[in-house]
Amino acid sequence: MITLICGTNRRGNETEQITNFIHGLLLKNANEVVKVYKLTDLPVDFIHPEMYSADGQARSISDIQDEYMLPASKFWFVFPEYNGGIPGILKLFLDAISVRKLKKTFAGKKACLTGVSTGRAGNLRGMDHLTNILNYLQVTVFPNRLPISSLNSLKDQDGEIKDSYTTQVLENQVKEFLNF
Repeated sequence: MITLICGTNRRGNETEQITNFIHGLLLKNANEVVKVYKLTDLPVDFIHPEMYSADGQARSISDIQDEYMLPASKFWFVFPEYNGGIPGILKLFLDAISVRKLKKTFAGKKACLTGVSTGRAGNLRGMDHLTNILNYLQVTVFPNRLPISSLNSLKDQDGEIKDSYTTQVLENQVKEFLNF
């Protein structure tokens, strides 16, 4: 199973459009189950001082971990640049699910990263940051990390990706990751 994670909880975010595009490509090309988890769906009850122990983990987070993270052999993170790095909610999510069944959740699994930015760098720093976090959790990160920059110029008025180069590199990233 591949779990595709839209790594921001901002309502109306543009990262979701890229996530949906990748999801469509995965559904066409993958010979396995593909699930999408959007951090906009994160419950708020998991944030409390006891969240950093397995006994204190909110049931809502355990359910997400059990459905989306534990059964996955691969993860795909699509996330924007926030303040030169990854969104805090993405880090908090990873922290929250790492207190219970850490090794079963992460160790030996693979991840693909797609950084999204309206600026010039496509979240290169954020991809480096998330790579370090995932490597610490014993996840192998696919080397073809894709920075998508100047996002606004790549879409049409309906929010669909219109740039043929971007669609081609996303198609290539999907095909390569499925063989990784």
